[in-house]
Amino acid sequence: MATGDRNARASWSGVVARTREALGTAMRAIGRRDVNVAAAQLTYFGGIAIVPWLLLACWSTTWFGGASASETWLLDLQVLVPPDMGAREPFRQLVQAGVGLGWVGALAALIPATFYGEGIRRGCLSLLPASDRFTGWRARAAILPLLVIAPPLAIASVHLSSTLVDLAARDGVWPHLARIVISFTITWLALALPLAWTYRQVAPGYLPWTSAALGGLATASFLAGFLQGFLLFLSIPVDVGVPFGGLDVVGGTVAAAFWLFLLHLVLLVGWVVTVEVDERLRRPDAEPA
Repeated sequence: MATGDRNARASWSGVVARTREALGTAMRAIGRRDVNVAAAQLTYFGGIAIVPWLLLACWSTTWFGGASASETWLLDLQVLVPPDMGAREPFRQLVQAGVGLGWVGALAALIPATFYGEGIRRGCLSLLPASDRFTGWRARAAILPLLVIAPPLAIASVHLSSTLVDLAARDGVWPHLARIVISFTITWLALALPLAWTYRQVAPGYLPWTSAALGGLATASFLAGFLQGFLLFLSIPVDVGVPFGGLDVVGGTVAAAFWLFLLHLVLLVGWVVTVEVDERLRRPDAEPA
């Protein structure tokens, strides 16, 4: 028993040591590349694709209860959007456009939505260059299967978020803290599966499913935290149009793009770390880069 315990501790220590080396290698790989440029590149593609994906997510909820019921469920969630910067009106317009999308509109939205796949793959290649053919078409095709898991994830997230609506109507510190924790957990779990698929199928290379799943879970936790930060930002009563001559639309667009850039920064760094840790753990005798 004592020998087994020593062997287990030695094995675990080896895993920890190799993980630390992999993290160091990942940080050096990121340092050698301009991750800001890669994230900006992905943000450009994301700016094209993010609204179509949100519209498709809203529309997919109509499959389970009809357009009227879905609109009611989704609009109930607008109390979770801080009103200080006027974000509730764009949210309402997004919901109404999404539930009324229809099959023709959904097929049309697929075209710009697939650009997200291309942006992710090109952003990853900017950080860890590799030989790649038909980059755009392969990535855009690889992201399409996410449409299969988007409907159940969307409807589950909407129904679970009903608890948040109830908590939003209550005053006090504890309901507020509970809302933050529940919101973080729902967002984290909802993002983990799409991220795992993205790291495995959309990004260059082929991570094992276990590594992709663990990397997706870890990165999704950071993304969920940043999204909570975005909601906090929306609750600050500041006029974002001031730096742009009072043009609130421009200020709001720039602010949203900045937060999208931060989210993509996290996504790309998470992928690099996942790749380096996976390679190091599967090749324990490899020399650090």
